[in-house]
Amino acid sequence: VTSVTMDAKAVLEFATVTRALSLLLQAVLNAAIPDHNADAFRPPRTEEPLYLDSAVEWLLGGLSHWDAEHFLFIAERGYLYEHNFAFFPLFPVILRGLAETLRIVLQDRRLALLSTLLYCITPANVFMTAGYSESLFAALTFGGLFLLEKGFTFRACLALSIATAARSNGLVNIGFLLYLPSLHAISHIRVYRVTTKGHRKVFQYVGVVIRLLLTSLLGTAIIALPFCAFQYYGYRTFCTPSLSLERIPPALLSLAERKGYRVPDENGPPPLWCMRPLPLLYSHIQDVYWDVGFLRYFELKQIPNFILALPMATLGIMAAYAYFQANPELCLRLGLWETDENKGLDKPTPGMFNPRVFVYVVHSTVLLVFGTLCMHVQVLTRFMASSSPVPFWISAHLLLLNEPLLHRRKTSNPSVHLQAHSRHGCKHRPQNPIIALLPHFTACSPTTQSILGYFLSYWLLGLALHCNFLPWT
Repeated sequence: VTSVTMDAKAVLEFATVTRALSLLLQAVLNAAIPDHNADAFRPPRTEEPLYLDSAVEWLLGGLSHWDAEHFLFIAERGYLYEHNFAFFPLFPVILRGLAETLRIVLQDRRLALLSTLLYCITPANVFMTAGYSESLFAALTFGGLFLLEKGFTFRACLALSIATAARSNGLVNIGFLLYLPSLHAISHIRVYRVTTKGHRKVFQYVGVVIRLLLTSLLGTAIIALPFCAFQYYGYRTFCTPSLSLERIPPALLSLAERKGYRVPDENGPPPLWCMRPLPLLYSHIQDVYWDVGFLRYFELKQIPNFILALPMATLGIMAAYAYFQANPELCLRLGLWETDENKGLDKPTPGMFNPRVFVYVVHSTVLLVFGTLCMHVQVLTRFMASSSPVPFWISAHLLLLNEPLLHRRKTSNPSVHLQAHSRHGCKHRPQNPIIALLPHFTACSPTTQSILGYFLSYWLLGLALHCNFLPWT
């Protein structure tokens, strides 16, 4: 096991280094060497260029040739040509899903794009790059929520279930399963109330309620299954052990003795937590090994860690406050229905204050409160960044609201236009707005300076501190 772990670590380290070098080298070589006129699949670009296109083409254009052209084309247009069927659908489906997830909740393309760009410079960057489970958990969670928003409940439950196998806070995603199908059920009931009469209406109501209950029960079981199975495995390992100490390498036993680590021993007494009515190993570990519990971290010596978590906490508080101020009645109704019969869930207000954002704000607030009161508070940055899109939505919302340089209209100062120009003076495709703002950082609004300063400073500090065993966890 030790040799396998060392091999995996070596592969992970080498893959990280080589991937970074390959991305850098391909960008340099793609810019330096003219493209060969190969007889390859090159479909024309029929869409208007977006903010990110020029930056992506310069940085990653060399990676979109040959078979990649087919996958990108299928993701955008589907299987239009016969020869496209040589390429199987999973990867194009993932690409398509990532693209559509940007707009499905917010109903605002600019806000979705800007928040996604901010996610690329997330303050939790080092944890998304290192051998942590945050990036995997984020991909599965956001993918599952996308499927749930699209109405693919069973597939969403599978994705969220796998996310729970990555991190325990995946259990909180059960709230989405209980809430979003309830919105669909209420929407159906409203339709039936208008279009159906008599006993048939009652049967349809009952059918909707039964489907909702079955979906909730089965989905909850699926999402919670990995957590329960893992706890059962822990129970069997330590409470009914079948491993003797002679089979454990002496060096590992020595480490356990020095550090006070418990190892399974078939000849020793079971741990005390095995005798509890609900013997959860995870709760025991958090309590004993990490001293996690309600208000346990509220000590004077932890003030630096609270300061470290303050920016992420501020974004979470601002999101909750701003959303409540914009939608007080909706929040009091838990976002489940509209008072105006002519305003349904099919016509949401675009942007951060969209009614469909309500459950995401509640989810973010729950994570914020729990993380602040019951966890090591410095973990809050990566805890929130890998679990909720809300910190990035509110950041993008504040940038669009307060930064004149992001407005579509031209500013009075021609030197800070965010519109790119070619060498011949003609307008070219728009730049990545984040990259375009950086050269004019001192001319930006205080809000922009605060948000970008936070994201970029944590992005860099995390790499410098975490990678050298300095306190950045």
